[in-house]
Amino acid sequence: METRELRYFVAVAEELHFGRAAQRLGMAQPPLSRSIAQLERRLGTTLLERTSRGVTLTGPGAVLLEEARAALAAVAAAERRTRRAAEAAEGKPAVALVAKAGASTELVAKLLDACAGEPGAVGVDVILCGPGQQGRMLREGHADVALLHAPFDSLAGLDYENLGTEGQVVLLPAGHPFTGRTEVRTDEVSDLPGLPQPRWPQADGRYEAGPGPEVRDHAQLLQLIALGRASVIAPDSVRANLRHDVLAIPVVDAPHVTTVIAWPPHSRSRAVADLVRTATRL
Repeated sequence: METRELRYFVAVAEELHFGRAAQRLGMAQPPLSRSIAQLERRLGTTLLERTSRGVTLTGPGAVLLEEARAALAAVAAAERRTRRAAEAAEGKPAVALVAKAGASTELVAKLLDACAGEPGAVGVDVILCGPGQQGRMLREGHADVALLHAPFDSLAGLDYENLGTEGQVVLLPAGHPFTGRTEVRTDEVSDLPGLPQPRWPQADGRYEAGPGPEVRDHAQLLQLIALGRASVIAPDSVRANLRHDVLAIPVVDAPHVTTVIAWPPHSRSRAVADLVRTATRL
């Protein structure tokens, strides 16, 4: 299979509509349909069911979608990492660190200061992203290392070191009836009237259906909480960046969160190793 065919198939499988997929790919629909049909003939199976009601994935098609995404991500990651290796060979070494915006802020600041003080230190480029995106960016080669949060972020296929474990708090608008409470339980805050949990974009950029507001970043979420439109349970370290109009109360029975620094297992970068050592020392 060619990467071009995989890109075509992923577009159709995600859109479940040949016309929209063709528009997304910037091509006409007939050659797209022919390419998918040729791929099915080569594999000897139907990947997409076409009916008058629309397009649906078959069982083999769902398998290929998952594998194709991984294959295309690996190809893109290989290109990005090769380009960064070339820059390092030209005397411009840097490590790309991805972290969730609004999380581990104090840790990132201390890590950057510590790295800058190391003899012969290389630059650290910080990439801030939305929740759940760090692992994907690391696996796709957008970053060399990532700060992840178990058990919410998958560590599958990565090497990592634990940096610390913390409890969780619920973020509520100031003046909420829970003001003055020293702790709450999850059953008290999981479905607060008028304060639904936010909905974050999925890997394809879309939002799952639900009552909560659609959010894109930490700043937007904090504003919605302050306005009394949402609430969220988050690691205790978010307290470092709270606004005056947002309240944080410990959730005593929420699972603990472990922050880890992770990197691809095949990495042989001395700069990555130095960054990991500095992080674990901190």
